[in-house]
Amino acid sequence: MSENFVIGLDYGSDSVRAVIVNTANGEVKASHVFWYPRWKEGKYCDPVHNQFRQHPLDHLEGLEETIKQVVKESAVPASQIKGICVDTTGSSPMAVDSKGKPLAFTPDFAENPNAMMVLWKDHTAIKEANEINELARTWGGEDYTKYEGGIYSSEWFWAKILHVIREDEAVAKAAYSWMEHCDVITAELIGSDDPLTFMRSRCAAGHKALWHESWNGLPPKEFLGKLDPRLAELRDRLYTETYTSDLPAGKLSAEWAKKLGLNTDTVVAVGTFDAHAGAVGGEVTENTLVKVMGTSTCDIMVASYDAIGDNLVKGICGQVDGSVVPGTVGLEAGQSGFGDVLAWFKNLVVKPTADLILESKQLDQEQKEALIEEIYSQLLIKLSEEALKIPLTDTAPVALDWVNGRRTPDANQGLKGALMGLSMGTDAARVFKALVESICFGSKKIVDRFREEGVQIDAVIGMGGVAKKSKLVMQTMADVLNMPIKIATSDQAPALGAAMYAAVAAGIHPTTEAAIAAMTNGFDAVYEPIAENVKVYEKLYQQYADFGDFVEGKKSEALVN
Repeated sequence: MSENFVIGLDYGSDSVRAVIVNTANGEVKASHVFWYPRWKEGKYCDPVHNQFRQHPLDHLEGLEETIKQVVKESAVPASQIKGICVDTTGSSPMAVDSKGKPLAFTPDFAENPNAMMVLWKDHTAIKEANEINELARTWGGEDYTKYEGGIYSSEWFWAKILHVIREDEAVAKAAYSWMEHCDVITAELIGSDDPLTFMRSRCAAGHKALWHESWNGLPPKEFLGKLDPRLAELRDRLYTETYTSDLPAGKLSAEWAKKLGLNTDTVVAVGTFDAHAGAVGGEVTENTLVKVMGTSTCDIMVASYDAIGDNLVKGICGQVDGSVVPGTVGLEAGQSGFGDVLAWFKNLVVKPTADLILESKQLDQEQKEALIEEIYSQLLIKLSEEALKIPLTDTAPVALDWVNGRRTPDANQGLKGALMGLSMGTDAARVFKALVESICFGSKKIVDRFREEGVQIDAVIGMGGVAKKSKLVMQTMADVLNMPIKIATSDQAPALGAAMYAAVAAGIHPTTEAAIAAMTNGFDAVYEPIAENVKVYEKLYQQYADFGDFVEGKKSEALVN
C-alpha cells in the first residue's frame, strides 16, 4: 500500500515555511523557508508609529516557492500528497474585493499600506480598541468581549478595520469585505471567488473577531453601528458560520495544481493560526500549557466542556470551541514581545556600530558587510554566554517586557517597556539578562492568571525558535515558573500541526487526536527548575510585579514602600 503525505504551510512574521509529512509516522520528508522580500526591506512599515504592514505578494510568492521546493526535494509523487493546511499569524486581516482578492493586487492600491495585510503586531488601532471596550461595557446590551478575556486588543480584527477605514476613505470604499490572512491564502489555493460563501476559520473568528455562536456569529449591526455605520454595513459582507481546521475548505484549484506540480484531488483544510497549529504539533492535552515562542508568544491550552463550563477566563485572548482540538475549548494567552524584545536590544546595540563600520575607511565594502553580518549573528550568543556567568541576585536590574505592549493578562498595547536598578556596573550582558528574565516573568503572569481563574496547569511544553535555540531563556523560564519544561523535538511545530489538520481533513486520520498520536515528533529536552534559583526569582518576580503596577499607575507607592 502506498504511503500518504500532507503539506503544512506555516506563515510567520518574517517568513513562510512548508513541510511535507508522512501521515503514518510524522516524518518530515522535506522543508523549505522563504523570507518575505518586501518585508525585509521594511516596506509599508513605520515602527516608530507601530505600523507593520505586509504586501500579500510576499505571501503568494512564498507559497509557490516553498511548496514547489518541498515537492521537488521529497520526490513524493503528486498522487500521494493528499492534503494541505495553512496556518498564519493573527489577527492579520486585509481588505479584499468582491472576488476575495486583496486590494493590494490592484494598480490603485499596489503601494498603499492601508491596502496591505495589517500584521498582528501593528498597534495603530489602540484608540479604536479602547472605543470597542468602552462600548462593550456601557451600551446596555451583551458584552461581546466576554469570551475574549473581557478586553479587546488593538492587535485584533475589528479595531484594525475601524482604524483603516477612518484613516483611508479610498480603501474604505473599495473594500468589499475583509479576510484574515489564513482565509485569504486558503481561498486562493481552492480558487474561491466569493468571500461570502468561503469557509472562514473558527480559530481566527472566535479569538479575534468577537464571533460566538450564542449571538449568532459576529456582533450585531446595532453594536457595530455605534462604532461606525460602515462596520454595520460590512457585517452583511462577512460571515455567520465558521469552521474548524479538521474540515476541508475545498480542493486545490487547477491553476494552483499546475503551478505547484500537484493535482486537483488534493484537499485543502480550513485555515488556522500558527500558535494553535503549533499546540497541535506539540501534543497539546488538557491541563498542559503549550508555549509557542518566537517573536511573540502564544500560550495555548485546551479544556473539556465539563472542565471549563460557564467559566469566563479574564484577561486572556479568548476561549473558543474547537479552535485548537475540535471537541474541546481552546484557550489562548500570550505576550506581544518575546524574541522581539531580545531582537530590539540587539538592534539597539549593533546598529550604531554597524553605521560606523559602514563609514570606515579601513575596510572595503565586502569586508564591512561581512563584519556587520557576523556581529548581528553572534551578539545574542555572546550576551547569552556572558549572562550565564553572572551570579543570580535579587539586587539585579529589573525590566518590564512591554516593549511591544502587553497582550495578556489584560491587553494594554499602550504600555511601554522599562528598566530599573541600573548602576555604573550595569553592562550590556546584565541588561540582556534582565530582559530575558522579564519575558519569563511575563510568562509567569499568564500562568498565575490561568490558575487564579480556576484553570489547572500540570505541565508546560515549549516550542519555536527561542525554545530550541536558547538554553538561557528556557532554564530561566523553568526557574521562574518552578516547573519542568519539555521542548518539542520538531523545529517546525506549527507546520507539523497544520499537516496534522490536513491529514484529518483529507480523511486519513479520523480525528485530530488520532493524527497527533500517529504523527507526533515527541520531545528532545527537559529543563528542570534549579531550587536555589527558584528562591531568588520569587523575590525578583515580586519586584517585577510591583514595578509593573507602578508603571501602569496602579500602585504609585509600590516602589517607595
